[in-house]
Amino acid sequence: MYGPSTRPQPPATGRNKPVPRGASRMVAKEPLSARLPKANFSFLKRLLWPVLLVVLGFGTYEAAQRLLPYADRPITRINVQGDLSYISQQAVQQRIAPYVASSFFKIDLAAMRTELEQMPWIAHAEVRRVWPDQVVIRLEEQLPVARWGDEALLNNQGQAFTPRELSNYEHLPQLFGPQRAQQQVMQQYQVLSQMLRPLGFSIVRLELRERGSWFLTTGAGSAGPGIELLLGRDHLVEKMRRFIAIYDKTLKDQITNIARVDLRYSNGLAVGWREQAAPATEKPAVAKN
Repeated sequence: MYGPSTRPQPPATGRNKPVPRGASRMVAKEPLSARLPKANFSFLKRLLWPVLLVVLGFGTYEAAQRLLPYADRPITRINVQGDLSYISQQAVQQRIAPYVASSFFKIDLAAMRTELEQMPWIAHAEVRRVWPDQVVIRLEEQLPVARWGDEALLNNQGQAFTPRELSNYEHLPQLFGPQRAQQQVMQQYQVLSQMLRPLGFSIVRLELRERGSWFLTTGAGSAGPGIELLLGRDHLVEKMRRFIAIYDKTLKDQITNIARVDLRYSNGLAVGWREQAAPATEKPAVAKN
């Protein structure tokens, strides 16, 4: 009797396959494309951008040259803006007529502005183009505040300008001084006018002489006839305050008899009387604080 028998099992494949002794493993070869050196295109890229920019610029220039004759139209309209009281738009049009004959892109705006600002009554000019055929001009006129000597006017900045006719501005106060002191005289005029206005006085003449002395003349008004104020060289505001204080206390009731007041003293003033009311001694009275 035979016992149970076992059938031989086939050898396992894969996992338990013995590795032959003395044999080396095979390594898979890399593809040819991976082994070859890669091409470097960075130099070509750096060269390509300048070429493209040159081509683009040249194309833009050519297009502009071809389109310019159609876009560069003659100027057909001039628009003058600003509140004009002393000059007319017709005078402005005549002044810029030589420039308007140009075209939109070729018109010389800087030269036109310079030409306009050479007109006596124009303080500032602004000129600009407006597509397709218009030029807009904005003007700012001079603001005359006083006469400068006998031949010019002063604006509110203390700058002199000379219009053709001065006879229409005789009502303005008259300021005198060296040419270099135009702004200084205008500033003093504005300060002193503000101080005298509450008393009813207005300045009709203010003079700065070569040696630095100031002389002021008021106009006739509600306070009485005009008087002369001799202010000296310095401390004009302090001297004017002294005059105002003494005027309210002493001089106000006698202002019609006063011709001049000398404020060149350190702590007082001297009064010169009008001839018809002059005292017998004909000496100026001296008042002190």
